[in-house]
Amino acid sequence: MDILFVGAGLANCLIAARLFERRPQVRFTLLEAGESVGGNHTWSFHASDLDAAGSTFIAPFRALGWIGHEVHFPAFSRSLSGHYGAVTSEQLATVLAERVCARIRTQAEVVEVAPFHVTLADGTRIAADAVVDGRGAAPSPHLDLGYQKFLGQEVRLTRPHGLKRPILMDARVPQVDGYRFVYVLPLDAETLLVEDTYYADGPELPRAAVRARIGAYLEAQGFVPDYVVREEAGVLPIALGGDIRAYFADGHPHVARSGLRAALFHPTTGYALPDAVALAEHVSTLPDLSGPALAAAMRRHAIAAWERRGFFRLLNRMLFRAADPERRYIILQRFYGLSEDLVARFYADRLSFADKARILTGRPPVSILRAARCLPETKRAATTA
Repeated sequence: MDILFVGAGLANCLIAARLFERRPQVRFTLLEAGESVGGNHTWSFHASDLDAAGSTFIAPFRALGWIGHEVHFPAFSRSLSGHYGAVTSEQLATVLAERVCARIRTQAEVVEVAPFHVTLADGTRIAADAVVDGRGAAPSPHLDLGYQKFLGQEVRLTRPHGLKRPILMDARVPQVDGYRFVYVLPLDAETLLVEDTYYADGPELPRAAVRARIGAYLEAQGFVPDYVVREEAGVLPIALGGDIRAYFADGHPHVARSGLRAALFHPTTGYALPDAVALAEHVSTLPDLSGPALAAAMRRHAIAAWERRGFFRLLNRMLFRAADPERRYIILQRFYGLSEDLVARFYADRLSFADKARILTGRPPVSILRAARCLPETKRAATTA
């Protein structure tokens, strides 16, 4: 069995790693257009997002970990106790190189994806028994999306910062371009990863302006930068609605999809690592890895995940469509006033009926009339409705 993984991002790398562990007889190749696997990313997760098997599997890939984290809003600040971790592109590449170096092909840009072959930009055609397309999110008229966009800088400071745990949301900043917050990871005593993040209606990311806002945030916190080690940026989908079956009907049914291309991400937080771990676990147990069977199984997995997450998409429509952009933070501020266990279950996509009722009850932070208009799920992108 030969499998071609198109795109060596998080999802495809974890599937390959899990197959290497469990199904060593399966042959596969990771094709990456860039110079190394993983790109330039940091994928974070809560320990409670994963089950025991997932935690054991992801442990070698985890580069960073903390006990507890903080959130800050105009009305209050709060410390939460759960374990939090992060996988970096560098660590992902290191682990993959140690295990399957000979099966990785970088600087291999794919221009054609078909059920049993791919074609590279240089004209090379590579045949396989199955193809998995993991090249990131693809625009579609069948998905109604908002955006979580960010620019992050890894900043070396002139003196220790004193932070003991991550700041997952600091919304005590001017609210521009939707819900804005700053995300801060303490990498070591004198180094921070600072991401300026927006839940916005459009995907545009004015990098110069965002860099200036990061500088202003550092100054306001009393942090004096020495130099910027690296920079990362992203525009992630936030699911508001859609017709997932129509989405998968577009394209060849025998080409499997993974990661964001399979719409596998937490609809509200945008976190992709728990879904990537779950998909890797699922694929590694499939009895038939031939192209049509693999594509069908991965499609069923992704559709099932989408269909059970309708409540999150409802909340997202209220955030994006019922709240004025500059007041979206109030919804998150109210949410983080709920119990810590409920917050953890929200991130882990394990909400009970009682949890959902608790989130929706009480004084609404948005107009009831505007919220009522958000109840029906949108089936197509707003621009094409």
